[in-house]
Amino acid sequence: MIRRELPAATVAVLAAAVLVLLISLGSRGFKDFDSALVGYAVAVIFATAAIIYRYSLWITRPPTWRYFKAGWTNFLSWRNFRRYTSLIPVAWWHDIFAQTFILKRGLQRWVMHMSIFWGVVISLLITLPLTFGWIRFTLVPPDSYLFWFFGLPLFQFPIEAGTGFAFFHALDFTALLLILGVAIALWRRTTEVGLLTTQRFGFDLVPLVLLLAIAVTGLALTASSLWWGGRFYWFISLTHQVVVVGWLLSIPFGKFFHIVERPASIGVTLYQTINQEVEHYGEQPQTGRCRCCGQELPSPQFVDDLKVTLVDLHQNYDLGDDRGWLQDYCPTCKRVLRGQAYSQLMGKRFL
Repeated sequence: MIRRELPAATVAVLAAAVLVLLISLGSRGFKDFDSALVGYAVAVIFATAAIIYRYSLWITRPPTWRYFKAGWTNFLSWRNFRRYTSLIPVAWWHDIFAQTFILKRGLQRWVMHMSIFWGVVISLLITLPLTFGWIRFTLVPPDSYLFWFFGLPLFQFPIEAGTGFAFFHALDFTALLLILGVAIALWRRTTEVGLLTTQRFGFDLVPLVLLLAIAVTGLALTASSLWWGGRFYWFISLTHQVVVVGWLLSIPFGKFFHIVERPASIGVTLYQTINQEVEHYGEQPQTGRCRCCGQELPSPQFVDDLKVTLVDLHQNYDLGDDRGWLQDYCPTCKRVLRGQAYSQLMGKRFL
């Protein structure tokens, strides 16, 4: 454990240090850094270190590392690159951007995931650069703003026009998107029997409640500044900051960590597709068959990698007597072999 945890902790500390350096560079030595946002910045730094630490531990687990490495090996192969050039953008669209695999399970579930995913991602893409001082706006009299990025002036836009309205209310739009997704999620988790029997309060419900609180308090800040004459603004902003910090620190240890893990599925998709196609075109021996009934199995490389991974985990399923490994059999034949083993072990007591 120490051999795995120490490198992960080192990488996490380095990532946090790099982020602090980027904040310093992007804010011109903290000149453009807003001290009122220091709570958000500190939370992001700690959350980044925790995410990198846990991701490093996860990616170096024997099964994950083997498929991660195989995915990069296949990706960097010139032969595979020529044949599967379109696979990566298609996989990104299918697994990440559009998540069409969820659409197959139902339109409502897809709308829920899309609303939460893009609500969170777009909010972070806006909030983090503002928090770090990478983005700022300065007034150009009488009625324009100048947009700055990393200390460089990029473009000027009118305050009251569509561009200004879109800039200053972008987080309100993402908050409404989040509320839509979270509302669907909470409705499903309070009405569907299957979810009610398996969900856990801390893992499944608390993250949704935190997101809802972030969205509602964020909209309340806008309402306070536009319609309430600034009343309750300090209290709402403090509440909003506390909830956001709590959500950020929960990411490495809660349900939303799968957002960080999900891009690794692209490598698994590449790995599986390439091996299936390679076997189909006869570039590997046709050995992906059950030793007992001949039913088709995953590609030989997949089965071989699974065997090696199990050995790394100290799980040896070599059946001996030239019967191969348990992984050389289809699920049905595995159950038959398991039943036969129980029968031989227990005798008449098995029945």
